[in-house]
Amino acid sequence: MQTISQKTRSDVMVYREIPVLTYTINYPEFTTTCSQSAAQSINQFYAFQAKNKEIYCRTVLYPQALEQAQYVQKNQFPFHGYEFMSVYEITYNNCCIVSLFTEQYSFLGGAHGNTVRDSQTWDFDTGKQIELSSFFPGNPGFVDTIFTGIEQQIQEQMKTSPYQYFDDYASLLRGNFNINGFYLKPEGIVIYYQQYDIAPYVSGLPEFLFPFAGYVC
Repeated sequence: MQTISQKTRSDVMVYREIPVLTYTINYPEFTTTCSQSAAQSINQFYAFQAKNKEIYCRTVLYPQALEQAQYVQKNQFPFHGYEFMSVYEITYNNCCIVSLFTEQYSFLGGAHGNTVRDSQTWDFDTGKQIELSSFFPGNPGFVDTIFTGIEQQIQEQMKTSPYQYFDDYASLLRGNFNINGFYLKPEGIVIYYQQYDIAPYVSGLPEFLFPFAGYVC
């Protein structure tokens, strides 16, 4: 079993007393009753990710925000500060398996912000990520099984929300499929897509649940 504590990197970066970029990066740190070396390796993974995100904020986003702030100040336009937030959610923690996703939200002064999700499912005995195929044992064509299941779920959802997905969702869900775009929760495996992959912005990040078929402790 794993215990999780939260670590944070954050700052408010200013220009002439104007906050131009605010960033908050939350990431997990684990202790475990399984393998301590595995936990250490996984902790290093998330600490490295968080450090790189902070570098991106300070060396890429801040110069962009500063340039925009200087421009609007010169032209007397309203300035909306940039925002970067990275938060995680633990969705499964049982025996020596942990699954979580991280959502990275960026607001760069446009009409609305943008959210990108990534996820990992870890074996705390080995320190390695568990692949999606492990949950479809004896099924070499499991990706086609997933596509069929997603289409069935979409068709059911569209009975009550006919405009929830793009018209060509059937081809888009194949073209935009990410083999690592999944996480676990107690009910099963959740396959997800990013914003705009198969549906309009207002639909958020589409998710599709598949009950467990294997690799559950």
